[in-house]
Amino acid sequence: MNTSVLGLLLRPAKGQNSVVVLPATAFAIVTALVLTVVGGAQSFWTWTDGYGPLYQALAAIALVLLVVPLANLGGAAARLSARRRDERLSTLRLLGVTPLGVSVATVIESVLVAAVGALVGIVAYLAISPLIGLIPFRGAALGIDAVLLPPVGVLAVVGAILLVAAGSAALGLRRVIISPLGVRLRTTTSSVHWFRAVIGISVIAIVFALVKIFPSIAGFTTTIVVLAVLFAVALAILNVIGPWVLKVTASRQLRRAERADRLLAARMVLDSPKAAWRQVSGIAMASFMAVFAGTGVSLMNVMGSEALDGADAALAADMRTGLLITLVASFLMVAASVGVNQAASVLDQRDLHRSLHHLGMPLETVDSARRRAIMSPLLVTALGSALCAAVLVFPLLGIALITAPESLLTIAVVVSVGISVVWTSTRVTRPLLAQSFHAV
Repeated sequence: MNTSVLGLLLRPAKGQNSVVVLPATAFAIVTALVLTVVGGAQSFWTWTDGYGPLYQALAAIALVLLVVPLANLGGAAARLSARRRDERLSTLRLLGVTPLGVSVATVIESVLVAAVGALVGIVAYLAISPLIGLIPFRGAALGIDAVLLPPVGVLAVVGAILLVAAGSAALGLRRVIISPLGVRLRTTTSSVHWFRAVIGISVIAIVFALVKIFPSIAGFTTTIVVLAVLFAVALAILNVIGPWVLKVTASRQLRRAERADRLLAARMVLDSPKAAWRQVSGIAMASFMAVFAGTGVSLMNVMGSEALDGADAALAADMRTGLLITLVASFLMVAASVGVNQAASVLDQRDLHRSLHHLGMPLETVDSARRRAIMSPLLVTALGSALCAAVLVFPLLGIALITAPESLLTIAVVVSVGISVVWTSTRVTRPLLAQSFHAV
């Protein structure tokens, strides 16, 4: 096959510029948020007084709670519009292009799109850095010099994001290389085995035991490092359990479905539980963080009820500031994740929507099914993630702080806002659905 034919097949079809725009936008958001979070946290490591290690510990935990979900968003960005890419690449395989040629073309394409998004993200990061520098800690603003990463740090973050893009693209090629005809004819299925639940529960149990043991046997620095790693593992394991939980829930809903939209919604989830999980994974992360936020509010209220000197009072005020920043960043992540994933889902299912239109199904029914396929798993996702976080926080702070009224109120507010963001995004993406539904 000559290079002109290869380029033609790899080029997005007319009207599908969103294949590039959506992942590039997602990578821009990821880059800007990661650089902002890491840049803001680096200033804490310059403090060497007695309170320095505590600030650094809190910053490390906040970094884990934010960077891990952002890495998941980066991986989702690399998988946007995967169905159409699979179809184009499977065509190349059927026409005789070697697996190596397909792999190289796909990885290069993904890295270039991620690089474009990363450049936009760097510009956004530089634009908001002066505002981040105005945030007060320890009675004074951080300053722009404290929150700006050195060029090496910026390159390291961008390099990590490009690696995520390349790795996700390479992993996504397995179906195309193994069975190009199956991908082209849409006969491949997305399997989610029950063994995911066994692995997830086992890992959570191990993490719980380590969280309970380490503070009593290790030093302060070692404990903080271990706790940060354990929280990262717990956040990551949610992505293992989540698709299986959605599959089980959708299977039950399918058996009880009495209307067309409910039946179609259940089938949408069962068609790809992993894709359905990506639609609501932002809420899972927000619920996980809500428990930490709620217990943090309870802890600060306990501290506020005591007579504090100047340094301790400043610490309590800074904890409130850090908590607010973490929550704002988490909501930005949820909005970006949900909005981009929903838009990509509508575009990836364009052929399905068009077929349903030709069969006479009204747009309202398809839109209702799409919203139900997203909103229905939210409650079990939010409650399950919050329960997982509560299990991990319990050995550290106890049940009293977790179930305190202010803690429960904070958790409820955070989860409610997250669900509202998801619901709003389903309404915002309706015009995109209507456009693809009536496309010829």
